[in-house]
Order: sequence, then structure tokens, then C-alpha cells
Amino acid sequence: MLFGRTPVLPTAEQALKGRPAPVFAVPDRHTVLGTPLLGPYPEGLEIADFALGCFWGAERTFWQLPAGVWTTLVGYQGGHTENPTYEEVCSGLTGHTEVVRVVYDSSLISYERLLKTFWESHDPTQGFRQGNDVGTQYRSAIHTHTPAQATTAEASRETYQKRLTGTGHGTITTEILPAAGRTFYPAEGYHQQYLDKNPAGYCGIGGTGVSCPVGVARADG
Repeated sequence: MLFGRTPVLPTAEQALKGRPAPVFAVPDRHTVLGTPLLGPYPEGLEIADFALGCFWGAERTFWQLPAGVWTTLVGYQGGHTENPTYEEVCSGLTGHTEVVRVVYDSSLISYERLLKTFWESHDPTQGFRQGNDVGTQYRSAIHTHTPAQATTAEASRETYQKRLTGTGHGTITTEILPAAGRTFYPAEGYHQQYLDKNPAGYCGIGGTGVSCPVGVARADG
């Protein structure tokens, strides 16, 4: 599983067990936006969780949106190991993927606009990889926090698949799953806003060049 040519997700029995509490601290504030990283967040804000490859460049993509994003932070989600470390996630033995949490004001930016950024910022057809980054932690995923988010995400995936198919790309492998029951574990402090602290640092994400339309789905609630 760790050294094979094809990454494989561990089962709950195979995964590292982790620990009941984190072994590192998370900074208080976002180095670019100046807002708190950890909740509780101001009333009226919403949360969106996206996995699109290495979370360094992915996080920067969302904090650079022109309006509506209140804070961003990176972490691990969708696996079995409690309070994992980066090294454990990279071992392939936790089941987690690298995730960007986006806290946003839906009166200023829609969930659909965030989905557009998500789809266009990576190749969602690559399975357990993004470009040269190979491993289950790099898989594409959307963890939804409301039924409306789930409906909108699924509709956007269907629409974007038609765009990709029409331009010769493969099948989207993106997981769309409820965030409930999939705890988001914040990553170590040095990963938070990494490319603000290290402007010349590695950024492995890249899109297909196929645009995703905004307004492909509307959901009440």
C-alpha cells in the first residue's frame, strides 16, 4: 500500500490509530486576511471543504478570490486516523486527503463561485494524484455541510463532466460526501498560508484549461 505502484486507500482496520488530541498548535490568525483560523466563526458565515491536490497552492487560490472569503485554513479530512500529522498522512496509512477549508460570506460570494474555482484549479479526473504528486492524500473531494451544498456540488460535477468530455478529458473521480462524520483536522502551523510565508515555494496544482460555468445549479436552503 505504501510502496506499490498504485495507491490504495486503507480500511479503518489498516489505518494508523492516531491520538485523542493534536500534538501541535495552530496559529491564531490568517497571515494574509488577518482573521481567526479556528472557529467558532461569526454568525452568518458558511463553511466549504475542498480537496484538490497539494493544499499549499490550493489554499492560496481561495484566499486570493476578490470578495467574500473570510478565512481559509488547510487540514486533513476523509480518513480514519484521529489528529494525524503530515508525515502520517503522507504515509498513505490514514485515508485522509489534503483539504482547504473556506469560510465565506454567501451574500458576497456564492458556493457556486467557489465550486468554479475548485473545478478550474485542478484536474479532477486523475484519481489518487495531481500531476507529479501521487498518493491517496491528493485525491479530489468535496465535503458538503448542507443538503443545498450537496445538490449544487453534484449538479456542477455533472455539468463540468460534460465540458470535460467535450474537450477530450476523462471521467471525474471527485468524491462528493457529507462533512458530517468526516472530521476536519487542522494541519500544522507551517502549512497554514504556506505560500504567503514562502512565496517561491512549491505549488503543484494546475487545471485542465476547461472553464466551469457559474449558475449551473440553484438549490434552496
